Amino acid sequence: MPEHYFTEEPTSAEEKGVIKCTLRELSLEFVTSSGVFSHRRIDNGTRLLVEVMELPEEGRLLDLGCGYGVIGITAAILNPRLEIWMTDINSRAVALANENSARNNAHNIIIRQGNLYEPVEDKIFDTIITNPPISAGIKKAIEPMITGASTRLKDGGSLQLVVQSNKGGKTVATLIEATFGEVLILARGSGFRVLKGIKKG
Repeated sequence: MPEHYFTEEPTSAEEKGVIKCTLRELSLEFVTSSGVFSHRRIDNGTRLLVEVMELPEEGRLLDLGCGYGVIGITAAILNPRLEIWMTDINSRAVALANENSARNNAHNIIIRQGNLYEPVEDKIFDTIITNPPISAGIKKAIEPMITGASTRLKDGGSLQLVVQSNKGGKTVATLIEATFGEVLILARGSGFRVLKGIKKG
């Protein structure tokens, strides 16, 4: 059975590849590897999230569980005024995110390794965006991502995430509603939903 990408130190042999893609009308290249999420192509959930994610005009954005960097790097290029933080538990993913930031000339990025919010415990964000590791378990990973966001967002800041409609979608929506008071649907497509919660002042 292959190891889960939600792990600190992948033990699988590292087999690298390159994905060339267009997101938000940007031509991008990402070096990928076995042992990280969706290493053969940009998965449909991430693609939908990137196409509809709402970026603040300025301030600080967190790509939580960044993988090889698709969300944060795209956001950094779209709005160079933002300070982009990217975190992942997976050391291989963090190394790839660093490599891909340089490869795509995205310079307004800070990347840290660690579990969930541990690497950014002292930071407050305007926006948190994530394609959460649903297969790691809602209790183990998704619930702390959502509840933790409420204490790490500015008033009026938002959590935006993508989830498969028929794989935990209702549970995740309920968690966002319980945490933020309501849940908004930014987009639907390919069996996914992009959900948003706003921190009330």
